[in-house]
Amino acid sequence: MIQTAILLAAGAGTRFWPYNVVRNKCAFPIANIPAVRRLSDDLAALGITRQVVVTGVGESSVRAALHGATADIVFVHQAHPTGTADAALLGAAGIDGDVLVVAGDIVTDRSNLTALCDYFERNRPPAAALVQPLGAESSLDWLIPFVENGVLRGVEGHSRDGDRRFCGVYAFRPEAIPFLRDNPGLVRVGVGGMPPIEAEIVQSLQMMVDDGETVAVLDAPGFHIDLDKPWHILEATGHVITAMSAALEGHRIDPTARVHDGADIHGRLALGPGAVIGNRVVVEGDLWLGAHAKALNGAIIQGHAIVGRDTILRDYCQIGSTSSLGACGVYGHGAEFSGVALDTVYCYHYCEIWGVVGQAVDFGAATVCGNLRFDDRETVWRIKGRPETPATAANAAYFGDFCRTGVNAIIMPGRRLGVYSICGPGVILRDDLPDRTIVMVEQQITTRPWGPERYGW
Repeated sequence: MIQTAILLAAGAGTRFWPYNVVRNKCAFPIANIPAVRRLSDDLAALGITRQVVVTGVGESSVRAALHGATADIVFVHQAHPTGTADAALLGAAGIDGDVLVVAGDIVTDRSNLTALCDYFERNRPPAAALVQPLGAESSLDWLIPFVENGVLRGVEGHSRDGDRRFCGVYAFRPEAIPFLRDNPGLVRVGVGGMPPIEAEIVQSLQMMVDDGETVAVLDAPGFHIDLDKPWHILEATGHVITAMSAALEGHRIDPTARVHDGADIHGRLALGPGAVIGNRVVVEGDLWLGAHAKALNGAIIQGHAIVGRDTILRDYCQIGSTSSLGACGVYGHGAEFSGVALDTVYCYHYCEIWGVVGQAVDFGAATVCGNLRFDDRETVWRIKGRPETPATAANAAYFGDFCRTGVNAIIMPGRRLGVYSICGPGVILRDDLPDRTIVMVEQQITTRPWGPERYGW
């Protein structure tokens, strides 16, 4: 049985902007649990309690995310982000026996981890990798495996072909570790491809194939999302909340929680200590309400949703289906919110927000997000200068941590606001707003005489 897991949490995650600035992306919460913590807990539940976490950029956020975890965790620092193979080799130093190597920025069904571990134990190949169908995503965006009868035949980075992608979950026997050590630092690409100088694990797998070693490949049986770009946050959250709903059996209501007789409940309730559902509240799906959180005075929750501790929904606000709200937020007075929000978000006075909202964001009254283009198409993004059209949520808005908006700000489809930034009152934001930037409207005013004489007196 695999007894040790290596969790890779060292990368800078620049394609994840603006959510990589104040944290490592592995520490970004999905359904209010950091991605790397979710992985650590799932691995511990499978009996893999010895875990080596390889950190780098944003190390403090990863340590904080794993605070209180049940696993026996050892942290190893990768001083320079030279690639996943180097990080895995660093984590494997001094370890005897088989290891499971897992990218810390994935959100994956526990069944995927179970399936790969079970297959590896039964068949004992030198290495095994978890893969999944590309679906609507492009092979040009991923590391691509070419598979024949469950065995890896080749690897290509950002290939023009292929129907699957690697998931960032690998199992290795000790004899495979030298292939991590001897990685050339460039992944194989097709003609005309331009790979960065980076030691990727998949190239070590290619070396094993070239040497005649067997690398087993297993299709993931459950959902799997790589938190590579901002829209993956919404996709991952939707999958996790749907899975939580499928596993929820009846109401789970703490004895100190209260539900008003005038509430209209159409789903199952999971209420923490001191949670309150008040009069005229409408709950149209399953609702997880954290400790001392409150839904009051006509708040409307349109589908399955998670609400963090001490957050207040009130005064006929409307929360969209598969939304996840962090702790200590306020949503009220006719505000409409759908998507993911972290802790301490204030959204009220007729705001209309769809997307992802970082920590401690303050929305000015009547801030709205446009999410339907006049041409009915999806927004083309620029990720590090490269044009991409997201498979999901291309027209959502993405607010970085600690940003603010003024009264009547309008955020156009698919725009991102950087951390510590301000979109001023009355601004129509048509382009991404960089970190630490304020944009204001410069008003032109005309002053003329006026009075009763203008009306014939």
